[in-house]
Amino acid sequence: MAKVQYMGTGRRKKSIARVRLVPGNGKVVINIREIENYFGLETLRMIVNQ
Repeated sequence: MAKVQYMGTGRRKKSIARVRLVPGNGKVVINIREIENYFGLETLRMIVNQ
């Protein structure tokens, strides 16, 4: 069975953000780092998880 992936791109001025959503256990990874290691503040992690 093929693995479903959703890909998206956001742009603003000269910046580009890419996201890839794949089925899994709900773990958030940003630039090969866990969300806890990428964002130090709990408030930032809450915003990302919304």
